[in-house]
Amino acid sequence: MKTTTLTAPEIVCQGCASAIKKSVGTLMGMREIQVDIDTKHITGTNEDAVQPDQVKAAVEKAGFTTQ
Repeated sequence: MKTTTLTAPEIVCQGCASAIKKSVGTLMGMREIQVDIDTKHITGTNEDAVQPDQVKAAVEKAGFTTQ
C-alpha cells in the first residue's frame, strides 16, 4: 500500500470534499480517501498500482486544481 497526498486550494466545504472523494474513489485500487477542509489536503491510501498522476487527474476531473 502507498499513500498519495495532494493540496487543492479550492476546497472550502464538505460539498467539495464529497466531490473529490467520489471522483478519486472511482480509481481501481483506492482504499481510503481523506479530505481535510482546513489544510486543503487530500490523502489517498491505495494499492501500488495507483499512480499519483491518476489521483491528480481524478481531483482535477472533479473541478479542483492541485499543487
